[in-house]
Amino acid sequence: MENANIKVLVVLLSIWISCVQAQTGTFSAVLAFGDSILDTGNNNLLMTVSRGNFLPYGRDFPHRIPTGRFGNGRVLSDLVASGLGVKDLLPAFRSPFLKNSELATGVCFASGGSGLDKFTASIQGVIWVQDQVSDFQRYLEKLNQQVGDAAKVKEIIANAVILVSAGNNDLAITYFSTPKRQTRYTVQAYTDMLIGWKTTFINSLYDLGARKFAILGTLPLGCLPGARQITGNLICLPNVNYGARVYNDKVANLVNQYNQRLPNGKFVYIDMYNSLLEVINNPSQYGFTTAKPCCCSVMTPIPCLRSGSHVFWDFAHPSEKAYKTVLP
Repeated sequence: MENANIKVLVVLLSIWISCVQAQTGTFSAVLAFGDSILDTGNNNLLMTVSRGNFLPYGRDFPHRIPTGRFGNGRVLSDLVASGLGVKDLLPAFRSPFLKNSELATGVCFASGGSGLDKFTASIQGVIWVQDQVSDFQRYLEKLNQQVGDAAKVKEIIANAVILVSAGNNDLAITYFSTPKRQTRYTVQAYTDMLIGWKTTFINSLYDLGARKFAILGTLPLGCLPGARQITGNLICLPNVNYGARVYNDKVANLVNQYNQRLPNGKFVYIDMYNSLLEVINNPSQYGFTTAKPCCCSVMTPIPCLRSGSHVFWDFAHPSEKAYKTVLP
């Protein structure tokens, strides 16, 4: 099941190349932007509680190293990069250990806890998505110095997969956990604002040469362990899931608009909501024993023995096995 799903994603993304550049058979790089679903360690040196560079995080990572990834092992950005044959692990751009030799095959700019709403990032002291664009510009400067050929750099960026996960924290933290936001904006109005910010963000990357985008929808936020603990783990929060569905529908529509409006680009929407919800509702069918978290929550103060039997690693993040399972 896991390997099959990875292969399906690889096939899906490979279709882009045949549509846009028939002569090119592989992707040059993976560049990841957004939140903790993709973050591989950009928060490690920030003054924030949104960090994963301590045990038991990274427990199943090579050499049991807590790298700053929000999970027990590899996260989604690593799995996509590996599945596409680009590289096994996607390094964090802000890592002091980043090697120049890694630049040409891609890096991660994502920041755990971040979002499209600047307030989402500022209240946690993490890297707002528009500031990630600034990091991308610095990356381009370093890449030009490393490659020494502007035309080659342009080709690398045009053939890179731009992986984006943004909106999870805006809805789960900023909107549904902030009464003032709910009083001031309806779900429809707030998600419209998110789409506006997302459009600005994608346009910024496109203007810098990015052409192949994989845009992730949000997870079923009302079914995350942190949300379900409010009801004693009995049910998912229907209002939060409703907000996620409203937003995801708008993201999918935005992707369609981009494909019509920018024929030189290729945009695909990745449904994380329904694929993960299916696993949460039927864990045993996918090789899991429970949808409860393995560690790091009030429900599991002591980490479980086998993270592979849990859909979730902690209160909000799927386990590595779950990421492999839900990839479309």
